[in-house]
This record gives sequence, C-alpha cells and structure tokens, in this order.
Amino acid sequence: MKATQKLRELGQSFWLDHITHDLLTSGAFESYVEEFSVTGLTFNPRFLNCAIKNSSAYDAAIRKILKEDKLGEELFYELALEDLRHAADLLRPIYDQTDGLDGWVALEVSPLLVHDTECTLAAAKDLYARMRRPNLFIKIPGTHEGLPAVEEAIFAGIPVYVTLLFSREHYLAAAGAFLRGIERRIAAGRKPKVDSVASMSVNRWDAAVMDRVPDPLRNKLGVAVARRTYKAYRDLLSSPRWQQVHNAGVRPQRLLWSDTETVDSGISGDFYIRDLTAPFSIIALSENTLKALPDWGDLGMSMPADGEGCEVVFGRFAKAGIDIDALSADFQVEDAASAVKSWIELMSGIASKSAALVQAEWKTTTGRPTHREGAAGRR
Repeated sequence: MKATQKLRELGQSFWLDHITHDLLTSGAFESYVEEFSVTGLTFNPRFLNCAIKNSSAYDAAIRKILKEDKLGEELFYELALEDLRHAADLLRPIYDQTDGLDGWVALEVSPLLVHDTECTLAAAKDLYARMRRPNLFIKIPGTHEGLPAVEEAIFAGIPVYVTLLFSREHYLAAAGAFLRGIERRIAAGRKPKVDSVASMSVNRWDAAVMDRVPDPLRNKLGVAVARRTYKAYRDLLSSPRWQQVHNAGVRPQRLLWSDTETVDSGISGDFYIRDLTAPFSIIALSENTLKALPDWGDLGMSMPADGEGCEVVFGRFAKAGIDIDALSADFQVEDAASAVKSWIELMSGIASKSAALVQAEWKTTTGRPTHREGAAGRR
C-alpha cells in the first residue's frame, strides 16, 4: 500500500496545487488519482499563464472564445471553467463516494477585488452558478474585506476555499466567518451542510526568516505555525459551539496546508510533508513533490493535536527578534499584492496571445500580411 493511500485511510487528503489543459487531456491527472490517491485540486492562474505563453494548448479554445467577443477576465474564466468542469467530472466519483468530503476543484475570484466585499461576493455567486458542478470551491481571501464575503457566501450555500491565511489568528478568523454563515443558515431553516476549507501557507514563514535567524532555527517556523494552528483547529472541533452545529449536520471546515515545497536546498523534499500529516486535514502538493513521494518511504501521522513543542519554538524566535504577528500581517498584504501583479501579467499574456491568434487568422484568411508585418516589409 502506498503511503498516500494509507494516510488517506487515516483521514489525510492529498490535493494537487494546480491544473492545466495538458495535464487533464494527457491522462496524467487521472494517473495521480489512481496511483497517489489524489482527491482534489486547485486552479493556479500562474500555471495557465505559462501554458498560454509557452504552448499552443489553449489556442483553439481562445480562438473559439474570441469569436464570442469575450476578452480579458471573461476569456480567462471561460478557459478556467472549461478545465475545471473536466477535472470536476473526473473527481466526481470521489466526491460521491465520500459524500462531498473530497473530490473538489477550486477557482479564485479576481485578486483585483481583494478590498471589495460586495464585488467579491457577487463574483463568487456568478462563478459558482456558471460552473454547473457541485464540487467547486470558490477561493476568497481571508482578509479584512474578504471575511464578510466568506460568511455571506457560506450563508448563500456556496462552498468556500479561504486563502491568504498565515497564522492561527488568521485561521480562527476564517473559521469564525464560516461558522457565522452556517449558524445563520440553521437559524433561517436552511440546510446547514455547506463545505469549506481554510488554506494555511507553510513555507512562506521559513523563506521570510531564513537569513535572519541562526542555523538552529532555520526551517523551524513554518511547522511551528502549522502545529499552533492545528491545535486551534482541533480545539475548535471540541468546543460546545462546534458540537452544536455538528449536531445539526454540519461538516468541519477542513484545514489545508499549502505552499509545502521546501525553500531550502539543504533539506529533503519531504520535509514539510512528513510534519504536516494529520487527520481531518489536506496537504496541497506540487506535481514535482507528488512524483517524489514514492521515494520517501512510509509516512505516518505526525502532527500532534496539542501543538506539542510549538510554543517553545516561538519563544526562541522571539529572542531572535522575529515578530510573528507583524510577519503574518505583512504576508497577507504582500501576497495580496503579488496576486494582483500575477493577475495583471496573466491578463497581459492573454491579450498578447489573443492578438497573435487574430493576426494569424487574418493572414490565413486573406493571404495578406497584417498591417504591422506589411509595414515592416516596406522599411
């Protein structure tokens, strides 16, 4: 039995952290489901941008969508939804077998809406309706403006994948938004079962402090933050508030560990995976990390429910001058800005590819060079 299969039976899920058209059509994703017990995935626009720029994988789809006069974000979401419907259908048997615990795909609202609660909620409703599949999470950032949108989306019955979480406090804020939405559904007499995950970034911590702490503290902070957060998660699941909604038929908002690739070339590729295995949680893996799993031997549950040792680690970092609260706040701001930058680059890439395809079609249809090519030939 493969380690991933064993862990899945113990309550740990493995999701792929991206999807592309080629990964779906080549059969590679299906092989990951069968061989590595992958039970979900998330859509990463960065990978789509690379595929659009560096291959012809999306050319036919872009040509088709351009004929419908759709550009920019509208064109992007048509491409993304097409891939995600395909992936959701491949994962639907898992979704049905687990009663919706696994078998999910995830798509984000535009990062440009990060400070706009109402537009974020409207976008979430629109994307979920257009997807026409039940096993879609809508990614909403767990920021000051995003959390009210999380609550309202849950109340509206939209499954939510909360992003931009970096600390225990961020997680608890996301869990609070989820529970408020659920409690409002119960009070309104609606079905209370609406699924959600809360995505915690791990390697971001170690990358940020790597050059600021002595060697004994390198690569210690990400796991410590994860342990502190997992304790808060398990404590919440034992609380009277949670038990009350659980008795109404609610399923927990699961913790998902993201950014699990090592950032230090001096440690093994399974460094985070070994420390993040835990019941009731999900690990998001890159394709490279997933492929390396068979070489790492057996994996066992390692995350203590009581956060064992994490506070001692935090004390050492405090002595080294690391302010955990300030860093987590900075991460949210920086990563939100980074997402906006990547989004703008994606839109630029889509515009460039769209223009190139239109020019190529014009040349093929008319047998004449485009205006730009003709001008270059007359010089």
